[in-house]
Amino acid sequence: MTPETAVEQPTVPVTQTAPAVTHHKDSWLTSLQSLVSTVVIAVFAITFIVQAFQIPSESMETTLLIGDYLLVDKVHFSNGGIWGKILPYDQLKRGDIVVFRYPMSPELHFVKRVIGLPGDRVRLVDRQVFVNGERIHQETYARFTMFDRNGFRDDFPLIDRIDGIDAGWLNTLPKLVHNGELVVPPNQYFVMGDNRDHSSDSRYWGFVPRENIVGRPLVIYFSIDAPPPSAPDGRLSRWSSMLRNLPSLIRWRRMLRIVD
Repeated sequence: MTPETAVEQPTVPVTQTAPAVTHHKDSWLTSLQSLVSTVVIAVFAITFIVQAFQIPSESMETTLLIGDYLLVDKVHFSNGGIWGKILPYDQLKRGDIVVFRYPMSPELHFVKRVIGLPGDRVRLVDRQVFVNGERIHQETYARFTMFDRNGFRDDFPLIDRIDGIDAGWLNTLPKLVHNGELVVPPNQYFVMGDNRDHSSDSRYWGFVPRENIVGRPLVIYFSIDAPPPSAPDGRLSRWSSMLRNLPSLIRWRRMLRIVD
C-alpha cells in the first residue's frame, strides 16, 4: 500500500492549484470588462452629453474667470438629431450663456452671452443695450472697466473707430443695419461677453450660426488662479513653482458653482 500512496500524493497539489489559476483569469477579465465599460461610458458622455472646457480669456469676467474649468451641457439646446426627439430641450433665450465654435476658426471654442435672437434689432447707446427698441435693464452681469470713449464699441453699430474688426464683417455690417439697428438674420445669434470693454464678440466678427452652438456651461468643477510668471530657467521651474503654490492658487469658493 505504501508505494501506491506515494504515487498518489503528488497529484493532490495539482488538483488544489487549478481553481486558483482560473480565479485569477476570471478576475483579470472582470477588471478588463469594467475598464472597457468605464471608457465607453466616458466617451459616450463626452461625445453626446457633457464636455469639459477651460476659460482662457477675460471676456466673461466676472461671471467666468480665466482658469475656470466647466462642464458643458451639450443636450440642453440640442433640438436636432436623436437627442431632440428623446430628451426635452430649451429654446435659446436672451441672457443664456453658450459655448460655441468660433465662426472665424471653428476649431476654437468661445463662451459668450446671447443678446440678440433671430429677427431681433440690436443697438448700443452709451454702452446700454437696446433690443427691439427697449433697453435691457437686468444686465447685472455686465462689467465696464475702461473710461475712454469708443463709438463702435459703446454705440454699436455706429462705425466710428475701427479697432480689431474682421474685414469680412466690416463689409457685411452696413447691409444689416436699418434705422441705426442691427437686424439679426434667421438662424443666427448676436452674442457679447460680460466684460464688455474686453470682449471679442459679435460686434467685431459677426453672428453665431445655430449649428455652431455646442451647449451651455453647467457647473464650474475646478478653478485655479493664473500661474506665477515663468521662471528664468524654463518650463520645469515654472511648473515646480506652480505645484508648490497650488493650494493658494485654487479658488475654492468657485468649486462646484452653478453657472448662470
